[in-house]
Amino acid sequence: MAFKPIYIVDGARTPFLKARNAPGPFSAAELAVQSGRELLLRQPFPADALDEVIVGCAAPASDETNIGRVIALRLGCGHTVPGWTVMRNCASGMQALDSALLNLQSGRADLILAGGVDALSRAPVLFSDEMVRWLGGWNASKSIGARFAQLRKFQLRHLTPVIGLLRGLTDPVVGLSMGQTAENLAHQFGISRKQMDEYAARSHARTLRAQQDGSLEEIIPLVDQRGTLYPQDDGVRTDSTPEKLSSLKPVFDLPWGNITAGNSSQVTDGAAMLILASERAVERWGLRPLGRIVDAQWAALDPAVMGLGPVHAATPILERQGMDLNGPDLWEINEAFAAQVLACIAAWQDEEWCQKHLGRAALGTLDEERLNVDGGAIAIGHPVGASGARIVLHLLQALRKRGLRKGMAAICIGGGQGGAMLVETVDSLAQGSDDT
Repeated sequence: MAFKPIYIVDGARTPFLKARNAPGPFSAAELAVQSGRELLLRQPFPADALDEVIVGCAAPASDETNIGRVIALRLGCGHTVPGWTVMRNCASGMQALDSALLNLQSGRADLILAGGVDALSRAPVLFSDEMVRWLGGWNASKSIGARFAQLRKFQLRHLTPVIGLLRGLTDPVVGLSMGQTAENLAHQFGISRKQMDEYAARSHARTLRAQQDGSLEEIIPLVDQRGTLYPQDDGVRTDSTPEKLSSLKPVFDLPWGNITAGNSSQVTDGAAMLILASERAVERWGLRPLGRIVDAQWAALDPAVMGLGPVHAATPILERQGMDLNGPDLWEINEAFAAQVLACIAAWQDEEWCQKHLGRAALGTLDEERLNVDGGAIAIGHPVGASGARIVLHLLQALRKRGLRKGMAAICIGGGQGGAMLVETVDSLAQGSDDT
């Protein structure tokens, strides 16, 4: 089936700021507006030329519920540019790109700002159900006697807080935290603690190298209200060696588990925004795209092994495009957990697993020199709504920097899903205009 070519014109993201047991300096909308403002200022078209703004967000604040519209208005797009929000857990940012892609292909739009954001440090701390019921009884008490009676029912344990982020990262169907699903994969594919820690150390080392050689040029520095500058991702560590990581205790499966804070993605705040355009908009405004989206796929699987989502989503794209596993010049697989990425690599090599779950022969061994070449979420962080957009944007930047052509971005999704996008760089409109 032939599709209209859809271009990624430009993109920018904030530094990803590690959550440090307190609300971070920026709300989710502030993060997206700061990156989006800089992105729009360098375009030849005004903000109100956009047809819509689509933002992925997994945990919008109560006063930013439809955060896509809030961002559109604060960016100066005007009252007539629609803004809306999508949520597909960890792939919300990628879903925003796919929603934009479909609207552009249908001809309903020509120019869209799309991306994702989350400020996980500001995830709410909730009252327990017992406390909420007690407060309801208190508010219903009309007399002094009734209020004294209600006070006698109060117990200090009612004040035990419920951490909204932990509840959100626990699957309500299978009752497992995301970390426990990673432990399942480590057990299933025989992935050792040593392998996980070595992978995590490599993620930090590659990100440090990328910071030093300017490979993260999509980052727009942030400035808070006090004038403090946040120039780059702040969770990257120079001392994340396999030896030091091996000393950390397991988090999700005590005492025998292998998933630690060190070989898991970091809880962070951040935004990534991209401009997508039709061929008509590229020609009208004289735009020079970074690349185009070639193909996209969503998949679903057992939530208890949700980390294999990239395998289920990327494999159909490879088959449609007539590519083998190392056909893409580069890969970005979001690093929810080191064990999860390693399990994806192992699954593609496993003949029995591929026959059972993909209905085909094993795909072979993914060349890890093509994978997450500038590090990933273990070092950079995983602001859930933003990560799907970040990996697509950085994949294009990494391809262009190396003079390469095609890349695959893939992500696992809490709840048992996977998403993937195949992109390619373009040097000019003429080179990128062939139908897929």
